[in-house]
Amino acid sequence: MPRAAQLLWTTSLISLISLLACAPVDEPGGEASEGSEGESDAGQISLEHGMALYAEYCAFCHGEAGEGYAADNANALANQEFLRLASDEFLATSVRYGRPGTAMSAWGEERAGPLTAGDIDDLVAFIRSWQEVEDAMVDELELDPSASVIRGETYYQVYGCEGCHGELGRGGEYMSLENPWFLTQVSDGYLRESITRGRPDTAMASFDDQLTALQIDDLAALIRSWEREVDSEPLPAFEPDVSDAALNPGGPDPDFAVSEGRYVGVDAVADALALGATMILLDARPHADFVDGHIEGAVSVPFFQLEQVIDALPQDLWIVSYCGCPHAISGQAFDSLAAAGFTKIAVLDEGYYEWVERGYPIAEGE
Repeated sequence: MPRAAQLLWTTSLISLISLLACAPVDEPGGEASEGSEGESDAGQISLEHGMALYAEYCAFCHGEAGEGYAADNANALANQEFLRLASDEFLATSVRYGRPGTAMSAWGEERAGPLTAGDIDDLVAFIRSWQEVEDAMVDELELDPSASVIRGETYYQVYGCEGCHGELGRGGEYMSLENPWFLTQVSDGYLRESITRGRPDTAMASFDDQLTALQIDDLAALIRSWEREVDSEPLPAFEPDVSDAALNPGGPDPDFAVSEGRYVGVDAVADALALGATMILLDARPHADFVDGHIEGAVSVPFFQLEQVIDALPQDLWIVSYCGCPHAISGQAFDSLAAAGFTKIAVLDEGYYEWVERGYPIAEGE
């Protein structure tokens, strides 16, 4: 469906739903959570609320109508092949815990994010509203017992998987297949069907006419062999604090050459810090991303919590915001600062992962 038609269809659907009572659903324990502003009542699903959450937290990466790739590697959530394979549990877990080590953040309150369980249910229901095909019901499918990881390694190279997904699935131009959270969340059947049918209208080709069923299972077995344990330890609720945010206090201003009115390169920032320039590095990602890894000396101020501390930020110091998208979330922070009258502001061009790639200092934890 063309993007414009899809957006019109979605808007029309929500308009209709807003005239109807929210549909009741069973909720484990039957208890209401406090939830975010506008959240549906406990035991109910609100597509209208889900649409609002999508616009606030998802659209800047995945596109207004789920068309994908508004930010690097943000997949098309409205792709029908994806939706027929992805269970509600898969979608909810992906939103809740994200993909640590990638630009896909953890949005659930379990990881200090802004979304409650009810919020996530509404968001998943909204994403599901784009689906026009029947579910594939793949989660119970099992791979052929004779599937071989060794053969899969050969096919992974011969059929070009490495060119898109990187050596050992560690990510290239497209998503990282060895991400432990991805592999924890997907079934073997999901992997098999994704290889078999591909993703129409994306760069992910189908292989059903190139590989036998066993060869496809060999590839799926290889990908599954990369799975490793994940850290699902919850994070406490987070409140940003910018009282000690300035790096190199008392130093000179950095001499930044800002491009397109907002971007400054990672080399320029690293060089300025090495020369003792004073600035604030504002990590605009959800706090769980900061805990997993951040630029050394940065302060965690998730873009959706920036208003809580914006009056405490100094307007006479340079503030460089960054994210991993590489610009979507940091751009939100930049726009908020600009609207509040800040002028010494910039976005780190290409973001956190470019900083990491260049070998500049990073840190983990709070």
